[in-house]
Amino acid sequence: MNKIAAVVNRYRALFLVLVFAVLCALPFVIPKALYVRYACNILMFTTLAGSLNAINGYSGQTCLGQAGFFAIGAYTCAIFSTRFGLDFWLLLPIAGVLAALVGLIVSLPTLKLQGIYLSIVTLGASEIIRIIAQTWTPVTGGALGIKNIPYPWLFGLDTFRPKYYYFIFLIIGVVFLFVTNRVLRSRVGRAWISIREDQIAAKSLGVQTSFYKSLNFMYGAFWAGVIGCAYAPFVNYIEASQFSTDTGFNVLAMIVIGGQGTLVGPIVGSVIVTVLTESLRFLENWRYVIYALIIILMMWLRPQGIAGASHSMLAGGKIKRKPIRKGGAQEHV
Repeated sequence: MNKIAAVVNRYRALFLVLVFAVLCALPFVIPKALYVRYACNILMFTTLAGSLNAINGYSGQTCLGQAGFFAIGAYTCAIFSTRFGLDFWLLLPIAGVLAALVGLIVSLPTLKLQGIYLSIVTLGASEIIRIIAQTWTPVTGGALGIKNIPYPWLFGLDTFRPKYYYFIFLIIGVVFLFVTNRVLRSRVGRAWISIREDQIAAKSLGVQTSFYKSLNFMYGAFWAGVIGCAYAPFVNYIEASQFSTDTGFNVLAMIVIGGQGTLVGPIVGSVIVTVLTESLRFLENWRYVIYALIIILMMWLRPQGIAGASHSMLAGGKIKRKPIRKGGAQEHV
C-alpha cells in the first residue's frame, strides 16, 4: 500500500487527470440508465458524507444532524425554483449559506458538549428540521411534498437524463474535494485538527476553539446544503421522509467504513454503502442490521476505516505539521 501511495504521489497530477477522465467517460460506457443513477447517488453521497467527515473527522465533533442540513438545501431549491423561478446555479450557494446559518445556530449552544451529548443534540436538531418540513404545509407542501422541480441548465445538455445530470454531481464533488484539501492545509484546517487531537492543549496554545468549532460546523452544513440543492431536481420530487434518521445513519456508516479524517474515506464509504443499499434492498429494514454488523466489524478489525490512518492520495500525503513559531499558536493557526 505504501509503495502504491508513493507512486501515486510522485505522479499525482497525471493520476488525478486520468481519474477525472475516467469519471467523465463513465456515464457513457455504463450500459444501463439505472446503473448511471447509482453512479449519481455515489457522487452525491461522496459530497454529503464528505461534509459530515469535515465535522466528525477533522475537528473531532460528533454530529448526527447532516440529514437536516441536506433537507434545508433540498427544500431551498424546491421552493425557490418552483415558486419564484430562481436559477439552480444561483440557488446552490444560497442553499449552502442557509444550511450554514442553521449549522451556526445549532453549534452555538453545543460548544461545550462532546461525544454522545453532542450526537443527541444534533440528531434532535435534524429531526426538528424534518418535522418542520412535514408540518409546514403552506411552504413545504407537507406530506404531499413538492414535485416538478425544474432541471438545471448545463451547457445545453438535457439534464433530465441521468448521464448528463451525473456531471452536476461530479462538478460539485470535485469542487468540494479541492476546497476541502486547500482548507485542511490552511491555518483553519490546522486549527480543526489541533482541536480534534487535544482540545484542551489547543486552547492552552491560543487556539480559539469555540470560533473554529462553529466555523467547522458551518463548513460541513454548507456543503450538505449545496448537495441537497443538487439532489432536489435530480429526484424531481421531495418530501420530509426522504430526510429521516435513516439518511443520517447511512452517511455516518459511509465515513466510518471508509475512514474518518481522510478525503478518500467518504468516497470509499459511499461506494460500498450505495452498492450494499441497492443490492440488499429486497431485505428492506433488515439491511440496516447488516450495516450495523459491518460497522462493528470495522471498528473491531480496522477502526480507522478502509482508507486507513494515512491521508488521501488526493491530498498528496499526510498534512505536514508546521512548527509553532515563537509568536505562539495564534500565528500557527
